[in-house]
Amino acid sequence: MTSTETTVTPRVLIVGGGYAGFYTAWKLEKHLRRGEADVTVVDPLPYMAYLPFLPEVAAGSIEPRHAVVSTRRHLSRTNVVTAKVTKIDHANKVATITPEGGEPYAFPYDEIVVTAGSVSRTFPIPGIADNAIGMKAIEEAVWVRDKLLSNFDKAAALPPGPARERLLTVVVVGGGFAGIETFAELRNFASSLLAKYPQLSFDETHFHLVEAMGRIMPEVSLKTSEWVLKDLAKRGAFVHLDTQVTGAVDGNVELSTGEVIPTDIIVWTAGVMANPQVVKGSDLPSEERGRIRAKATLQVVDAEGSVVEGAWTAGDVAAVPDLSGGGVGGFCVPNAQHAVRQAKRLAKNITAVIRGELPRDYVHKNLGAVAGLGLYNGVFQSGKLALKGFVAWVAHRGYHGLAMPSWERKWRVLWGWWNNFWLGRDIVGIEALQTPRSFFDEFASRPR
Repeated sequence: MTSTETTVTPRVLIVGGGYAGFYTAWKLEKHLRRGEADVTVVDPLPYMAYLPFLPEVAAGSIEPRHAVVSTRRHLSRTNVVTAKVTKIDHANKVATITPEGGEPYAFPYDEIVVTAGSVSRTFPIPGIADNAIGMKAIEEAVWVRDKLLSNFDKAAALPPGPARERLLTVVVVGGGFAGIETFAELRNFASSLLAKYPQLSFDETHFHLVEAMGRIMPEVSLKTSEWVLKDLAKRGAFVHLDTQVTGAVDGNVELSTGEVIPTDIIVWTAGVMANPQVVKGSDLPSEERGRIRAKATLQVVDAEGSVVEGAWTAGDVAAVPDLSGGGVGGFCVPNAQHAVRQAKRLAKNITAVIRGELPRDYVHKNLGAVAGLGLYNGVFQSGKLALKGFVAWVAHRGYHGLAMPSWERKWRVLWGWWNNFWLGRDIVGIEALQTPRSFFDEFASRPR
């Protein structure tokens, strides 16, 4: 190399700091030599939420801050930008970054990684957009926890009757893993709360899960899903199969069977969709379901299958072929297991390409499915092997405790579980946290 030649450091832009984005950056720091590439992560949130823990957050088993990972703390060699990517012009390799309260600006890159994740998929059902809440963000899990605790406090101050029972009613829509775990954890949490509310009875608490299909938890065998149904029934939970929500107006959930359930806690877990703002704001090719097209190497491809140079994708926003043959429609299903494993392969592939080597295919071996169904109860399925009850619950906590990124975060979660074992779950609800200025406004408006 002559003295006039310079080495250009590749610029890697990661759009989205969730599972796939965080893990990609985390592993790039491990694989890349210092100064080998300039990596930037852009996400509107300064943390990654570990989504499998959200049902336990909603049930008070995990402190909310312990279920999230600070990107700035754990990505020491990555440029972290708290903002949104509002446009991707890959033809010119320029992204538009828009910070909250600031002006958009252009950000040139050499390699782009789109890991913008997914959002709750809703349908045009009256009242759902206004009254339901998802279970895709830590803020939603905290809201559900505080709302349920607040409702118990309010119900205990009322005489028996419809108004009290309405406060003690929860409806969860969607019978996949997210819905069942949330439903079972909340049922378990509510049952444990009754010991602190002698004014209330078990029969006044009503928990309903609504599923449009004829079964729950398609990730496990039919026999295992039927065991879960029986277990939920034993605990006083109602599951409505082959049923749809037709309305949720004025605190009344209307079902296709004609039943009406009064409640003000409606949790929507009926599927996800690729982040539409990022996909539609990009010139990268997408398929009919709105996901970015990819090949098994996690490189973006066009409709003809040709690689779009310099573009990568992974996680829920990507349509990645499932080479194991177990994916729905031939593609990897949108879950945390795929997102994390794809990110690890993605980091290795980007490193390889930067060094002039060839990327390798993402090949997934299914380790099984595990779900928590409340304290000391769970279900695990791997092939024909099925575990139920306490053993499966231990497997659930063991797997996710180890999967939580960084030892700093693992210890916080494990320490919280240990404290809860001896001290019980913390049942302090701070619903007013959602509207903190109400206290200031009330005081300021008083006459002096």
